[in-house]
Amino acid sequence: MKGILFAILGGACITLQGIANTSISEDMGTWQAAAITQITGFVIALIILLLVRDGSFGELRKVKPLYITGGLMGAIIIFSEVTAIQHIGVTLTISALLIAQLSLTYLIDINGWFGVIRRRITIPQLVGIGMMIAGVVILKL
Repeated sequence: MKGILFAILGGACITLQGIANTSISEDMGTWQAAAITQITGFVIALIILLLVRDGSFGELRKVKPLYITGGLMGAIIIFSEVTAIQHIGVTLTISALLIAQLSLTYLIDINGWFGVIRRRITIPQLVGIGMMIAGVVILKL
């Protein structure tokens, strides 16, 4: 249950962040919005880290370099989401974003990429992705 609640919170924040970043980008520019968002996120995460004190920076050496590129991906996510919202609106952007996430996670699961356990995808799951794609097509009409 806790995982579902955090997923809902995260999903809501992704949408709200996209809207906020779009407003910031209209005043400053898209990359400036991405920079402000990344800096703000870094400061808040650092404050929480200092308060909670879980984990160790010494363990950073064990992290694969590929995974440290998360910040780079974050900047690309922000830029892409803001640009998409400006062109196609919030609803269609978030819908397409979710489909892209599900499609990539489908490929990761069935191929076992990035060290995840290989999983078989069921027909109902494929039907669900297909229904989401159909929903985006209908939204676009």
